[in-house]
Amino acid sequence: MEISYKTRGTCSRSIHITLSDDGVIESCSFEGGCPGNTQGVAALVRGMKAEEVIARCQGIQCRNGTSCPDQLARALRTAREA
Repeated sequence: MEISYKTRGTCSRSIHITLSDDGVIESCSFEGGCPGNTQGVAALVRGMKAEEVIARCQGIQCRNGTSCPDQLARALRTAREA
């Protein structure tokens, strides 16, 4: 499953994620944002189950009541509900 999620309240503009059939993140990339941080987050979540990423990243705050990791968790929750 391929997901493109338009972020809200962060420096990044969107997140692109590929999930395997069993919910493992195969690829993740952020458009915009702080390059070192977004590349680091994307590298760390590759190979992880989406549910684990949601549990670890939801609620992390940077500004505007959210963050790039929180937006990633929101993108994954949205995909799970679809």
